Amino acid sequence: MVATSPPRTDLRYTWKVTASSFLGNTLEYYDFLVYGTAAAVVFPKVFFPEAGGFVATLSAFGTFAVGFLARPLGGLFFGSRGDRHGRKSTLMVTLVLMGLSTILIGLLPGYATIGVWAPILLVVLRLVQGFAVGGEWGGSMIIVLESAPPHRRGFFSAWPNTGGFSAQILITGIFAWVFTLPDEQLLSWGWRIPFLLSAVVLVVTFWMRRTLHETPVFTESVAAGQERPAHGPIRRIFADDWRNLLLIVGLRFAEALPYFLLTVFALSYGASIGIEKGQLNNAILIAAVLAFVSHGAFAALSDRIGRRPVYFFGAAVVFVMAFPFFAMLHSGSMVLIVLGYVLVLNVGHNAINAIQPAFYAELFPAERRYTGAAAGREIASIFAGGLTPFVATALAGADGSRWPLVAAYVMAGALVTMFAVYKAPESYRRDLSTTGESVR
Repeated sequence: MVATSPPRTDLRYTWKVTASSFLGNTLEYYDFLVYGTAAAVVFPKVFFPEAGGFVATLSAFGTFAVGFLARPLGGLFFGSRGDRHGRKSTLMVTLVLMGLSTILIGLLPGYATIGVWAPILLVVLRLVQGFAVGGEWGGSMIIVLESAPPHRRGFFSAWPNTGGFSAQILITGIFAWVFTLPDEQLLSWGWRIPFLLSAVVLVVTFWMRRTLHETPVFTESVAAGQERPAHGPIRRIFADDWRNLLLIVGLRFAEALPYFLLTVFALSYGASIGIEKGQLNNAILIAAVLAFVSHGAFAALSDRIGRRPVYFFGAAVVFVMAFPFFAMLHSGSMVLIVLGYVLVLNVGHNAINAIQPAFYAELFPAERRYTGAAAGREIASIFAGGLTPFVATALAGADGSRWPLVAAYVMAGALVTMFAVYKAPESYRRDLSTTGESVR
């Protein structure tokens, strides 16, 4: 039986749903970013000591990429479940799986204790983590989108996506302390603290999420389907919505490439050119704080003029800033480094990230929206997310001298996104309760 939903115009409930999804995405990004930070700084020595140096760093980033391989499967599995049985119950499952896998990584013995089983178990837990995350993002965004007033869908659905930046603030603060520990303590137990602290966010989010209802759009789609949820959403998205799935893959490049380059790859690359971790952490922290303002502004703008113009603007900024960012980084000037982070993340990336939830979800009909949005985004994550630090590290080389190849890599991704925006339909005035036909 589907729970009765509150009215669409109940803004207090909309804010409650938004807060719950914000915390869920904070945990999602916290789990992935804490892993990315550890992979850049600690994991080469803890889990791959036999490899050493550049190869160990590549191996650690390889395990980072593994999590993204499981995300499309999670998006398909949990998306289908969410379209059949409801958004809320599915999000409870993804939350618990995501949180527990991260906590277990924090308890995992290193290579010195259990040998080759350490990296093997790390990969297994990373796969579980990625599988759960594959269903979390799509569901948490859609439950907000379908609960929000129609003329403010972009604005409300943008806030859960700021969870990535709240997570970055948490990680920056925690690692700022962890990095002050002597190397021996950092490698033995210090790195575990950020992973174990995710339990706090898990408990709070679980408590908030359990009181939510199913969305009005989902209950209406159930009623339209003769009192039963949609069947066969996975088959339908590949048969009827394949064009929009491909568009989402293209739309992700200008968002994911700069984000993972600046928050994960840059930590190890910066060390190779003599920039202290603290400088980059401070730049990331400043950009993370400013992201709350930029997300709200860009999302509200998209509710007025449409998703496509704002999205295209963000991709264009990422394209233009690819080479200048590296020049700012190489300058060693804290002012220029921060300016580079602000321009790429707060102006370029945030213009895209703020409206991504609404734009993606609006491309699919109600009865397969969760499956389509989640699967599309997570399939794209393989090419435009998880592999980014690995590819960028390989392109830059052991001494970082081939950085122009990395900048060209970002520019190519931004061009793909601009073309995808050009081909995508405008969606900001679409009726979310529409079922059946694919959006064109």
